[in-house]
Amino acid sequence: MLKTSNIKTLLAALVLGFAALPALAAGGEEPPPPKQNWSFGGPFGTYDRAELQRGYQVYKEVCAACHAMKYVAFRNLADPGSLGFTAAEVKALAATFQVTDGPNDSGEMFQRPGLPQDKFPSPFPNEKAARASNGGAYPVDLSLVAKARGHGETGGPDYIRALLTGYEQPPAGFHLGEGLHFNKYFPGQQIAMPMPLNPDQVTYADGTKATVEQMAHDVSAFLMWAAEPKLEDRKRLGFKVMIFLLILTGLFIAAKKRVWADLK
Repeated sequence: MLKTSNIKTLLAALVLGFAALPALAAGGEEPPPPKQNWSFGGPFGTYDRAELQRGYQVYKEVCAACHAMKYVAFRNLADPGSLGFTAAEVKALAATFQVTDGPNDSGEMFQRPGLPQDKFPSPFPNEKAARASNGGAYPVDLSLVAKARGHGETGGPDYIRALLTGYEQPPAGFHLGEGLHFNKYFPGQQIAMPMPLNPDQVTYADGTKATVEQMAHDVSAFLMWAAEPKLEDRKRLGFKVMIFLLILTGLFIAAKKRVWADLK
């Protein structure tokens, strides 16, 4: 027979278990992001320049309204292995942003057009202003988000694309918090950010159809480049190192056979 203390322990466990059910129903369990084919995946992968340029356009016209990229400078868009923009194009692109500078001779801060050496600015003057404009949520900086989310080389872009396309109506019985939106890939499946992408929200310069899936894919690739702009250099160097090690191994094997041949 169960002792009284054991019965009390069992009842307490049952009570706690049932108390946790509403929380589980409210949060849900997000599915893993679907795996995508990325041009930069694998040991010989490289960035697709057209894709990166489309992704930059999505960032500028949609994401930049809330999110900064404080670790990326405009001039990086023209770096070798980047988006393929010329220095003149970067100068023109930077000038479309307003950057806070100063103080001036009067001791005041002022706004000016961006310069190539400037970092992508935040649309808000400070964190409190950002939270006030977004219902208390703070829009994350997107510079390194592709490396901070997911696992492996393409896990971050997989997650970003899934998040941007994962907005749905909540299932029956799902408790959605006030001011939140259901997203099946976001941890807890409740996110403060409204669905950012809608069909034909941007007009691609190369004529590509701007579906939600296309825009999500493009901007995810762009954010991967922002997080790892030297990816192609790293892979080229790694390939050269592997070739060197193979040759060196062959030389060591030949030397070993030569040395031990006289001892037989």
